[in-house]
Amino acid sequence: MSKWSFSSDLSGFLNKNQLVNLKTNAKRSGVWFKVLQRIDGVLFDLTIRVVVNVRSHQLAKSMLVFIRKLENGLKGGFSSGLVEIGLPLAQKISSVAQKLGNLSATAWSLYPAFIRFLTGLHINDFRLTKRSLLITPNHLRRVDKR
Repeated sequence: MSKWSFSSDLSGFLNKNQLVNLKTNAKRSGVWFKVLQRIDGVLFDLTIRVVVNVRSHQLAKSMLVFIRKLENGLKGGFSSGLVEIGLPLAQKISSVAQKLGNLSATAWSLYPAFIRFLTGLHINDFRLTKRSLLITPNHLRRVDKR
């Protein structure tokens, strides 16, 4: 069990020092921005600023989700990203494809290779944006706009 693990009865067990230490370690190792979405980080920061001891059971449950994400990221390795990043992405893509009428898309979220592929894309921060691609009728051409 890691030093950041907390029991199922969370109220009163989370304090400001634990959260600050976890945040510091996560930022130093580069995990903070990779694992947490912006809104998650904002809630984490706000909790640190406002609360000395977390007594609300609902807030403690929310914080535990963020703490687990950070713990898995601090453990390192590609395998922790599979569950945290790849699986939810595969499920979202699969559901969108199903809504568009693709019948074979139901199994996509179960393919380990697809989940690994999506995790790798996310970890490497592979982004295709409208500004970086110019789509013409005849071909796809990359345009660098700086």
